[in-house]
Amino acid sequence: MEHLWAPWRKAYLDESSPPRSTLFAEIAKESRDRENLVLLRGRTSFGLLNRFPYNIGHSMVVPYRSVARLDELTEKELLETLEILRKLLAALEEAFAPHGFNIGLNLGAAAGAGIEGHLHWHLVPRWRDDANFMTTTAQTRVHPSDLATVYEILYKSLHREESAASR
Repeated sequence: MEHLWAPWRKAYLDESSPPRSTLFAEIAKESRDRENLVLLRGRTSFGLLNRFPYNIGHSMVVPYRSVARLDELTEKELLETLEILRKLLAALEEAFAPHGFNIGLNLGAAAGAGIEGHLHWHLVPRWRDDANFMTTTAQTRVHPSDLATVYEILYKSLHREESAASR
């Protein structure tokens, strides 16, 4: 018998209260990037893995500033979030060869925003037929790798040029 194991989802499912509205601001200020799954930092924004992914490599791009609405971002913030999104997409394509992506923002609680006071883009890699019976009947996603491994693969891909330059 095979077993499906996704322990990081258990913490999310057991959580009785919504995520802290300050979660992204806290991560932005900290320097524990590996622990917080931060993959890439810019001047105004950062990219990180979603701790409770829908699919392998599910990432997010977040401005450092807590803003709830798209029109509250400065032009620099908007451009940098899109640049980080583009870099994450390229790293995900290289590492996992998905067939497509879902990219989006959930603005406001009614739209599904878990942290509605701090907008963030979701980047979810998709593969043909990735929604199987487990998703529809057991409300469970099957991930072929753990978060630490995915983090290492993407981090190395995103920082390859920096590593080469420092040699």
